[in-house]
Amino acid sequence: MRGLELNGNLLAVGAEFVKEAKTSPAYRLWSINDVHPAMQRVTAGGVSVDLEIWDVPADGVATVLLQEPPGLCIGKIELSDGDWVLGVLGEATLCEGKREITEYGGWRAYWADRQTATAGPSS
Repeated sequence: MRGLELNGNLLAVGAEFVKEAKTSPAYRLWSINDVHPAMQRVTAGGVSVDLEIWDVPADGVATVLLQEPPGLCIGKIELSDGDWVLGVLGEATLCEGKREITEYGGWRAYWADRQTATAGPSS
């Protein structure tokens, strides 16, 4: 995502941001040690997750994937408008035992809440 830790992987291959979007309500989301998110498609209990659409040159896809942390993989993601795009998903083994953050509906919302919680009450 723009401005976050792994965004440099996209920029390095000449990828261009297209738009913000939402998935269909069929996904769950986990925090992987508060470093990056992992998303999985599910048959029940899913929500719409905020994400970004990027135009990645075909010859850059493998480079980006190889630079992603282990357990992240490329898969098809259904958007809220019914379109399908290639995107980054998390393998089941990556998400096992990690904090589920589906209720936030996206990594940025989760991260904003974490920053508020760690800041503590104002004096």
